[in-house]
Amino acid sequence: MENLRVSLLQAELIWEDKNANLQRFSEKIGALDPGTDLIVLPEMFTTGFSMNAAALAESMDGRTMQWMADEAANRQAVLVGSFIAREKDRFYNRLVWMRPDGSFDLYDKRHLFAYAGEDKIYTAGEKKLIVSLKGWQICPLICYDLRFPVWSRNVEDYDLLLYVANFPERRNHAWKSLLLARAIENQAYTIGLNRVGKDGQGIAYSGDSCVVDYEGTLVFHLAHTEGSHTLELSADMQRAFREKFPFLKDQDAFTFSQSA
Repeated sequence: MENLRVSLLQAELIWEDKNANLQRFSEKIGALDPGTDLIVLPEMFTTGFSMNAAALAESMDGRTMQWMADEAANRQAVLVGSFIAREKDRFYNRLVWMRPDGSFDLYDKRHLFAYAGEDKIYTAGEKKLIVSLKGWQICPLICYDLRFPVWSRNVEDYDLLLYVANFPERRNHAWKSLLLARAIENQAYTIGLNRVGKDGQGIAYSGDSCVVDYEGTLVFHLAHTEGSHTLELSADMQRAFREKFPFLKDQDAFTFSQSA
């Protein structure tokens, strides 16, 4: 298991303008230093957190999927982020884990944000996703999932917990606090990648993208501005901490239904 280089792209999203957002992210990805393994984009990175799914949704062979495949191939890195996807008559807030060879895995947001009416528009996912990269087991989730520790619980022995988000500034205390909590209770590196700016509803986002290590130490934080940052996560340090403090072995055993 090697160390993992992760690039975080905290950006302002142009409201419901897919072409403009894809162009801006292409420029940001192109400016990254070579050698990154994983590039993290926000939730609904092509549109912002929109309920206008009927007009904005794409099929799985649409432009966003092709763009992700092209960018992953060009950078020889995995890209991860979510967009508005359509399958038949249903819409999904869908995270894509796109590999350089064009293969991909999917995760549909489990916890839909009823406060904003997301549950009225989108269909909830039913399964967690665990993916592998350079020997790391990674659990990618989306925004509101952060508030639900049972769903994030490390029963798969993952090494990295990852949230892509549009988490509003007015609740940034919860965002930062819960990222710390998830890292501590799961003894795993935890990344929260958020957006900045205001969306088309006038909602402000402070970013506050964070990287927290396996014992709850904040190792990176960026607020109120766009920025790209690449850091290296240490497999050996996390392994040594878990061996010294094997808390995960003592967690309660219970079953949880993943059906909707």
